[in-house]
Amino acid sequence: MDGRTFLGLWAVCLAVPGAFGAASEERLVRQLFNESRYSPDVRPVVAPADVLPVNFKLLVIQVIAVSWVDYRLAWNKEDFDHIPSIRVPAESVWKPDIVLLNNKDGQYDVALYTKAIISNEGFVYWLPPSIFTSECSINVRHFPFDKQNCTLQFSSWTYNKREVDLVSLGFVYDDFKESGEWQIVDIPSRRVETEDSVFVIYDFMLARKPLFYIVNMIVPIILLTLLSILVFYLPVDCGEKVGLCINILLALVVFLLLIADIIPATSMDIPLIGRYLMFTMIFVTVETVTSIYVSNIHFRGASTHVMSPWIRYIFLKLLPRLMKVPAPGEEQEEEESTKESANGHLPGANGPNPWGADAIELRRRRDAADGRPPVPPRTDRPQLSPDLREAVGQATTVSDHFRDGDTDAAVSDEWKFVATMVDWICLRLFALALLAGSVVLFAEPWYEQSFRPG
Repeated sequence: MDGRTFLGLWAVCLAVPGAFGAASEERLVRQLFNESRYSPDVRPVVAPADVLPVNFKLLVIQVIAVSWVDYRLAWNKEDFDHIPSIRVPAESVWKPDIVLLNNKDGQYDVALYTKAIISNEGFVYWLPPSIFTSECSINVRHFPFDKQNCTLQFSSWTYNKREVDLVSLGFVYDDFKESGEWQIVDIPSRRVETEDSVFVIYDFMLARKPLFYIVNMIVPIILLTLLSILVFYLPVDCGEKVGLCINILLALVVFLLLIADIIPATSMDIPLIGRYLMFTMIFVTVETVTSIYVSNIHFRGASTHVMSPWIRYIFLKLLPRLMKVPAPGEEQEEEESTKESANGHLPGANGPNPWGADAIELRRRRDAADGRPPVPPRTDRPQLSPDLREAVGQATTVSDHFRDGDTDAAVSDEWKFVATMVDWICLRLFALALLAGSVVLFAEPWYEQSFRPG
């Protein structure tokens, strides 16, 4: 016997068991799906009043697993070479017409009719891959820290609960690929039974991943708002306070337009990031108005405004004392008091002028008290020449001019000091307001999730 004959006999020997297995499976399929005993349009129950349980499981990889028992498709393994299961086209067996009731695109059928697996006990297992498009209401109140609940509602299209009973087996998402935007928190399932129908409902609990929005939106908005607070740290006469506020306000408007393109268009609620942006825009607007008012205070003078007593007391007496800073005029008063105390040690410094009118009047009173005749008033004072009188008048005018200038400068310094005090107060008040508003707004989602009743 040559080598070719030996190889041919060996190949025949290897092929014979496979041929027997194929023949047994073919005979089994012909027996099970004989038209005289099986129809895919008939519900597999012995009596019409029997209820057929259908196990329903959701695999979050675009696959739905459906299983049921068809007594007509059971066989004895010993009669068919111990074949435990077969795979037949799904069109050949009866299938429960389970559909997604709240779908969006109107596609109720599965994407691909894969083969069904049938065990020798009549257990039919079918995994049709499908893409379900459903719609659910979006709550954007806590965007981008929001959590959504999307519900998928499955039920039989034609069979009622007395014919087909859906049994929920939960869900499996071990093979689910993580999304860059959403995180699956939980997928609880529940069985809901009405008077005629039974439903299997899956609640997709999704939490948005906020890192993208924190880095690209929230952090820049917070930095812009912090920059706007430093407006009150700028000197008033630099001329850039109002311009800086307006530029920051325009930048916030640009962020508002970007957010409007990202979030769903809805009027049911305002998202968290939108509320925070509106808060910062109002915040910067108030800062702009305050800066304009501070500039108005800074450039006031004696010829335009008169400082009221309560403003003088609060901003020139009380606040400088609390802040340990000298108010305008205090240094000059200290210098004058120092000079007066020094002059008090000179003889006759604080007494009446012996050549003045007060001294003459005092002398007349003394003479009258002593019984001496009063001193007649002097009428022989020398008269000033016209040139000298003109020089004295001009000197008096110049002196009055400098005195008025010093008074105007002192009043202007007081208004500038008041403007500086207002900036100092606003810097601290606006910083506290920004901190409190940010904490209240961003703590709201955490508070509602932690202390929500039930």
